[in-house]
Amino acid sequence: MAKRKEALNVRPHTSGILSGAPLDDDRQFELSVRPRLLKDFIGQKKLKENLAIAVEAARSRGDALDHVLLSGPPGLGKTTLAGILANELGVRIETTSGPVLERALDLSTILSILELRQVLFIDELHRLLPTVEEILYPALEDFKIDMIVGKGPGARAQVYRLERFTLVGATTRTGLVSKPLLSRFGLVHRLDFYPADDLQEIVTRSARIFELEVDAAGAEEIARRSRGTPRVANRLLRRVRDFAEVRADGKINRRVAEDALEMLEVDSYGLDEMDRKLLLTIIDKYSGGPVGVNTLAASVSEEADAIEEVYEPFLIQIGFLNRTARGRVATELAYKHLGRAPAPGSSSAPLFRS
Repeated sequence: MAKRKEALNVRPHTSGILSGAPLDDDRQFELSVRPRLLKDFIGQKKLKENLAIAVEAARSRGDALDHVLLSGPPGLGKTTLAGILANELGVRIETTSGPVLERALDLSTILSILELRQVLFIDELHRLLPTVEEILYPALEDFKIDMIVGKGPGARAQVYRLERFTLVGATTRTGLVSKPLLSRFGLVHRLDFYPADDLQEIVTRSARIFELEVDAAGAEEIARRSRGTPRVANRLLRRVRDFAEVRADGKINRRVAEDALEMLEVDSYGLDEMDRKLLLTIIDKYSGGPVGVNTLAASVSEEADAIEEVYEPFLIQIGFLNRTARGRVATELAYKHLGRAPAPGSSSAPLFRS
């Protein structure tokens, strides 16, 4: 089988290779393998069923789809689903993000050019400024914008009518989305981490698109270490592909995948260097916790938001970390995995021993 020849150098490991910001070529790879229709989207079965019904109902009425809020950790497919919804509805999609919208005028300008039934996707919705967010309230409910025209004594309120559109919002922090904004979404769904079977199917699909030779065992090994996240699975597939091109004639089996991922310091749980650094800092420096997220962020030279949004959800999901009112606590499972023994009397030490 002909294989697409790209960069043949095995990349050196860098901190946060799994959960950090994607490199440019990783981003291009992700864009290339993104599904365009719901039937091609793997996983999240319940969510897909609900969205399919809503889309079909909107199409049959010839109306705009209800506004949709998608939440969950990064890399689970929120942006992909926004594009899929636009494709299923047969409309264009306009894309922006909360941090980019610095003024109310920025959002008003975008809203004013939306076409009938068009999709507006706002990533990081929880980071909208309050003055910008207020523009959305009448826009989402009544499809209008209330603007003040002019200044001083001559200023007057003017109403601009909008076409009926669909807002698809994405957030990693649902709790930070204000209640008035949250109440204006007709469809609110959370994406969960993916089971290994779904991730294996995703790896196999991506390999097929890029004509990579990956057997079932190789795809399973990559999926098992992908921390429940399709974006990570595709990123690891690229790294293993590079290794296979240099060391294994381009063919990926379980042994090749294991060797490549060990070189990248991605362990059997999918933890990378930054994950281990976070856990070991809690265990070794703070006796297993509790430790506040800001203190932890300063200790590992990482942003507190990145710890809360990127690293913690998976560590909590697999039972390695607890988030308490007093701070972060490493669990007994984390101690065992990292080869540490809980100190007597620590919050991670078992109360009873056999």
